[in-house]
Amino acid sequence: MANNFEFYAPTRVIFGKGTEGRVGALAKEYGAKNILIVYGGKSAVRSGLLELVKKALEEEGLRHLELGGVVPNPRLDKVYEGIALGKREKVDFLLAVGGGSAIDTAKAIAYGLAEPEKDVWDLFAHTRTAQNCLPVASILTIAAAGSETSKGCVITNERTGEKRAYDDNLARPRFAVMNPEYTKTLPDYQTESGCVDIMMHTMERYFTGGGNMELTDAIAEGLLRTVMKNARILHQDPANYEARAEIMWAGSLAHNDLTGCGNDGGDFMSHKLEHEMGGMFNVTHGAGLAAVWPSWARHVYKNALPRFVRYARNVLGVAAEGSDEEIALLGIQEMESFYHSVGMPVNFSELGIRPTDAQIEEMAQRCLAACGGHTGSAKRLSPEDMIAVYKAARDGSV
Repeated sequence: MANNFEFYAPTRVIFGKGTEGRVGALAKEYGAKNILIVYGGKSAVRSGLLELVKKALEEEGLRHLELGGVVPNPRLDKVYEGIALGKREKVDFLLAVGGGSAIDTAKAIAYGLAEPEKDVWDLFAHTRTAQNCLPVASILTIAAAGSETSKGCVITNERTGEKRAYDDNLARPRFAVMNPEYTKTLPDYQTESGCVDIMMHTMERYFTGGGNMELTDAIAEGLLRTVMKNARILHQDPANYEARAEIMWAGSLAHNDLTGCGNDGGDFMSHKLEHEMGGMFNVTHGAGLAAVWPSWARHVYKNALPRFVRYARNVLGVAAEGSDEEIALLGIQEMESFYHSVGMPVNFSELGIRPTDAQIEEMAQRCLAACGGHTGSAKRLSPEDMIAVYKAARDGSV
């Protein structure tokens, strides 16, 4: 049975080749005068994109300054640096050039500048809610996080090792410029990690225990099949523009809430479990999701058996006969085969980490604290459940 829902996706998307040249006119249209450009490492410079962006802004008479050096699992210290810079220079608009890390950093800075008397980390610690946020926009160069059209952002507090999310419609980007050509130079591992992240944003909304809509399921299943098909293509042919375009658009649709309309809000425990892995071990997010999902799935599938059977049939094409449990387990095996086919891990050993029992217990306790009472939909996970999932991912047990 479908749940009541609200769907709100206000971000304007400008998609395709050459669209980055429109960023100046777009920023001006949305009232920008003094822009902070937030970006990551050398790729934005090496590709020439950063210079194109600055030129486009200058042609519209827009003042701009830069904050580079954003890293994967973006850091709170960089957010604080951006807030201090933005205060000093009276920034009124944030423009992220990059992927989810740059966009999330820009969102966090935008929160901090809009309420400069308050500590922005309070939002991620969930001790208060935002009342205001400066406008944010993005030029996307990595298809993965979906932050370019979503209300969410994730920041890591490097002092405490906590990786925390904050979701609020105040931070939804005004516009997203998306040229798939800028993803062609990504390493394969990063491309495929992004594909996993895109899939997981939909899968988290799919494996629920509280009602679904047929139309939403069909959209989700079509998106998942499309991502799997094109992830395999890009693993062999990384310069394929059409595959890059399909993946980039899927990334936005997977996390603008479209694939969750009518469900109970989704599960999201694989993400929450991985956040603790990222906070402790600084692993690549998508790869971390691939490494923990099979163990989570085997731990919870009996509690959401019809969903796992439907996924096996409709997404993975499992045609074998057998009991529902057998079909569900075949589907989980097929997912592992897919992850391996695109160079992704399916356990902690393949991810390159081996947490101790003490570290696993610490991650479980931190995960519980971060959940704020929501510990899953397919199955509500206790701390003991979380520990069991982590240990299965580490030890390879099923």
